[in-house]
Amino acid sequence: MKTSERTNYGVSQIAQLFPSLKRIKDKSLREKVAAVWNEAITAGCGGKGWTFDELRAVKFTLLAGDIDMTFVEHLNSCARQCIAIADVLEKSFRCGIPIQRDYLIAGALLADVGKPLEYDKDGSSKVIQGKFGQQVRHPFSGVALVYKHG
Repeated sequence: MKTSERTNYGVSQIAQLFPSLKRIKDKSLREKVAAVWNEAITAGCGGKGWTFDELRAVKFTLLAGDIDMTFVEHLNSCARQCIAIADVLEKSFRCGIPIQRDYLIAGALLADVGKPLEYDKDGSSKVIQGKFGQQVRHPFSGVALVYKHG
């Protein structure tokens, strides 16, 4: 999907990138996570917005060389790891420690939500740290987006 064709992605569209979003049982939380991602996608890339295909092609990091993992794969891996850890904890501990799976999944999916804002493309379509990202790194812009959407 191109951001110029559609500027408001809902849960079903965001779940195309991040399938674990559908595992968040709390509808309100699921919709908030999707709203945060909608804004990151449509406002990112120096204000031009990202297409889903562009996001799927972005490398996991710009700072550690050519790692063979994409940004989207990284976040999906984080979400699956959180779910797996929750499974182990529930099976291992018999003292009834409450595991908030919805929060674990939401946190994993939102961990790098500021990267679409931090990143841009140069004249040759290479993904770079954009001007906004040089001023505000993704952890801070991500927290601000999450706070904005509740």
